[in-house]
Amino acid sequence: MRLATAIAFSLKFFQTDHRRRRPMKLTIRWMALCLSCLPLSVHAAEIEPTWESMAANYDVPEWFLDGKFGVWMHWGIPSASDENRPGDGSHYGRRMYGPSNGQSGLQRNMNENLRAFHEKRYGPVEEFGYEDLVPLFKAENFDPDGLVQFFKDCGARFVMPVACHHDNFDMYDSFHPWNSVDRGPKRDTLKEWKAAAEKHGLKFGISTHLYWSPSFFASARQYQTPGTLEAKLFNLEYDPSGYKHSDSWNQHWYDRCWEIMDKYDPDWFNNDCPYPNEKTGKSLGLKLFSSYLNRDRKENDGKQTVVFSAKGGKDKRAYTPNVERGGAGEIKPQPWMWATDLSGSWFYRKGAVNRMAIPVMVGNAVDAISKNGVVMLNVALRGDGTLPENQAAYLTAFGDFVKMNGEGIYGSRPWKTYGEGPLEIKDGRQGENHKNFSPQDIRFTQKDGVLYAFLLAPPTNDILIKTLATGGLLDQDIAAIELMGSDENIEWKRSSDGLNIPLPKTLPGQYVNGFRITLKN
Repeated sequence: MRLATAIAFSLKFFQTDHRRRRPMKLTIRWMALCLSCLPLSVHAAEIEPTWESMAANYDVPEWFLDGKFGVWMHWGIPSASDENRPGDGSHYGRRMYGPSNGQSGLQRNMNENLRAFHEKRYGPVEEFGYEDLVPLFKAENFDPDGLVQFFKDCGARFVMPVACHHDNFDMYDSFHPWNSVDRGPKRDTLKEWKAAAEKHGLKFGISTHLYWSPSFFASARQYQTPGTLEAKLFNLEYDPSGYKHSDSWNQHWYDRCWEIMDKYDPDWFNNDCPYPNEKTGKSLGLKLFSSYLNRDRKENDGKQTVVFSAKGGKDKRAYTPNVERGGAGEIKPQPWMWATDLSGSWFYRKGAVNRMAIPVMVGNAVDAISKNGVVMLNVALRGDGTLPENQAAYLTAFGDFVKMNGEGIYGSRPWKTYGEGPLEIKDGRQGENHKNFSPQDIRFTQKDGVLYAFLLAPPTNDILIKTLATGGLLDQDIAAIELMGSDENIEWKRSSDGLNIPLPKTLPGQYVNGFRITLKN
């Protein structure tokens, strides 16, 4: 008996039974008997490769909503190039060949500078090309188990390595010949990352940046020979200006991505690039994304257990938005991802500087979480696979914060409003906040009937939370207030002006302090 039929039949019986004035218990027993005849699992309808179907069926799993914090890892061929190189914006592979035709301004200067550096350091690009950097990428000190353990100690609940960046080099055992098993490290890094994640109980995601690879190497094409193995690295068989209209490239992209899904079964797939769209790519992007979700639902009795994130798409309800280096001005109706880089260059470069100070990073993370966001902090490993100390310091600082305040972070949900304060966060990708927060910048979360208030900078005077004034958004009485990480008795007074908390004698949080506000039933 189908679910709808069973329920309809039970309701009809209830109506008849009610008229006959039979005991309610008998009716409930009859409904339970009808429902017990149903199959143990009811498979959801297959998601169609359309934005409408994706939006109607995409359902973010609880582990993602509850986990709040993960670590992203950019690591590959650029990591092994000279660490003293000038700024390349993580695009060494294209900038080393110099400017493309018609390029001007800052981009042209960066390309000219990097080519000059490369040729002085390694030789002319026609003699020492990007392919010659591959043997320098050895990963001789790569310890994924130790790294994942450290990430977990810092509070991470998931990890996400880059499977393939724009440089067309796969960091796994791929059918594409330029991969980390056949060349470079001679290791299946995705397999090792996943094993470490599973060992330490973290969810495992992967990120692919492959799609615009043909145009990435446009300036390198003049130095390549068709039909060679190197030609496959530089995508010589695809038109750098017309690849989006190429059926062969779009299918190649699909096959590369599906291989990752099929072989490594990630809990999370992040598409950090364009995709074959509906107009020029025969909807192969939507086919891939919907197939990933359908594969998961089929294996889990119709329930979605994976996350699909992307930088863009026709309907944001169909995926988890990747708001890279951006933020949210208000609470978003659906979960989203705030992704930022701790290295200053995405891929390791010794001279790179993260313009976001540690206190600001912690404040930005709490701000994102208060607005229904999930935090992803990128680290850029050295070519040997080790984590630079300056990046580890950021993770340690965030770890110290969640060790003290995690009960108001993990498993929490946004409150009626995200908070209050003078610092405004720009909405959308790019333009992330680098300004210092003040003690008046306060953010809220809630969980299990408890309200949490986080001060995004250490206060120096008595605290006034205007949002929690009597007659305002908080329509319940307060039973108690505690400062997380402290045993100090917290005095407080609530009035029409707000919730006043005298300055505590000690503040346990170096950057952000959180108050647990227990409400009366």
